[in-house]
Amino acid sequence: MPDLRSGGGAVVHGARGEIGGFKKFLLRGNVVDLAVGVVIGAAFGSVVQAIVKDILNPIISAFGGVADVSALSVTLGRITFPIGDLLNAIITFFLIALVVYLVVVLPINKLMDKYKPAPQPAPTKDCPECTNKIPEAARRCPECSAQLLPPSDEVAAAMRQVAAPSGADIADHAARVLAQRLQGDTDGTRQ
Repeated sequence: MPDLRSGGGAVVHGARGEIGGFKKFLLRGNVVDLAVGVVIGAAFGSVVQAIVKDILNPIISAFGGVADVSALSVTLGRITFPIGDLLNAIITFFLIALVVYLVVVLPINKLMDKYKPAPQPAPTKDCPECTNKIPEAARRCPECSAQLLPPSDEVAAAMRQVAAPSGADIADHAARVLAQRLQGDTDGTRQ
């Protein structure tokens, strides 16, 4: 019979490592901030619902002649549509949106605008040929193609590679010339 205690330790140790990662995830700042925001948002929502139910509904009822706005309904033919709860939800939504905009969004936008650094323009220089403004690191002018700086080492090496024949090209040419001479064609007229 296998010993269950020996394998169980590895499972517990592995689970402990997983729980440690979960603990790190939970204690990150943005997760905690999100949890606090959800809890405060739920509490704020219930406060706004109470304001709508206990203060605004009686005011609407005084003008509408209905004792309870949540009991308000519209009848079309034989169908009755209870719209009071919908009206309460719409009023609650607009009040929450207004308060969030006034208390959170506006102040945050003002702070962001106040502390946002001004964008720094990219350093430029004038092209000596066409006098256009070009980036300082440019080696060629994008307008007139004037060479402003010597090419980089990589570009210069690539240009030399393209301009000079490779060893394989020279060897192929030498082999063709040797084959022609061995065949007795000294002027290169036979192929």
